[in-house]
Amino acid sequence: MKTLFLVGLVALAIYSALCLLMYLAQDRLLYFPTPEIDHAGAQVLRVKRGDVTVKVWALHPDARPALLYFGGNGEDVGANLHDFARAFPDRAIYLVNYRGYGGSTGRPSESALIGDAEAIYDQLAAQHDRIVVMGRSLGTGVATALASSRPVAGLVLVTPFDSIANVGAGRYPWLPVRWLIKDPYDSASRIGKVRAPVLVLVAEHDESILRPRSDALIAGIPAGLGRSVVIASATHNDIETFPAYWPAVKAFVGE
Repeated sequence: MKTLFLVGLVALAIYSALCLLMYLAQDRLLYFPTPEIDHAGAQVLRVKRGDVTVKVWALHPDARPALLYFGGNGEDVGANLHDFARAFPDRAIYLVNYRGYGGSTGRPSESALIGDAEAIYDQLAAQHDRIVVMGRSLGTGVATALASSRPVAGLVLVTPFDSIANVGAGRYPWLPVRWLIKDPYDSASRIGKVRAPVLVLVAEHDESILRPRSDALIAGIPAGLGRSVVIASATHNDIETFPAYWPAVKAFVGE
C-alpha cells in the first residue's frame, strides 16, 4: 500500500510538472513571430499604441473601400501582397504584422492583438467608408473579436476555430487545457455579436483546425448572416492555392 501511495505521488508530481511546463511554454506553442522582411511595392503604416508600434503593410491606401487582414500564427503577411493586389486592384489593403512579428515591436497576447486591431480599425475608419475584415487561422480569433466590437462591412474567416482552448483540448486530451490556457480566443462567444455578413472558408482536409471546431463556430453565426464554402482537397496551409479560394473571397468582398 505504501509503495502504491509513493508511485501515485510520483505520478502526480510528474503530471503537475508537465502541466506547469505546458503553461509556461504556451506562448511558444501559439505564437511564431516572423522576422522583418522588405516587400517592394507596398507602403508602410505604423500604428502607435502605448510604447508599441505595429507595422501594417498598405496597398492603394487612397481607395475608399478597404480590407483589413490578420494572418496565421507563423505567417509573413507581406508574402500575400501580390495575391491581394491582383485580387483587389481598386480596394485599399492593409496586412497587419502582429506585435513581435515582421517589424512590429512588443510581445503578442490575445488582449494586446485585439486592442491593436481595434486601434488600427479606428484609425482606418477615418479615411475609409467600408472596411471588410479578414482573418486566417489565429487571425480569425482577432478578426472575430474586432467584428464583434466595430461596425465592419463584412467578415471573412479562413480555417477558423470556435476557440483555441477547444483546439488545444482536442490536441492534448491528457492535459486540463481549458484551465491552463491564457489566450483562449473564444470566437464562439463573440460571433453572435457580429452584425455583418460572414464568409467562412474551410479546408476539406484541415489537419490543424479539425472540422468540428470550424463547424461549432459556423453554428454560432447569427441567422441569415453566414455562408460557408468548403475548399475541396485543401489543407490548413495551402487553402489559398486552390482555384475556388480567391473567387469566393472576391465575390463576397465585392458585394
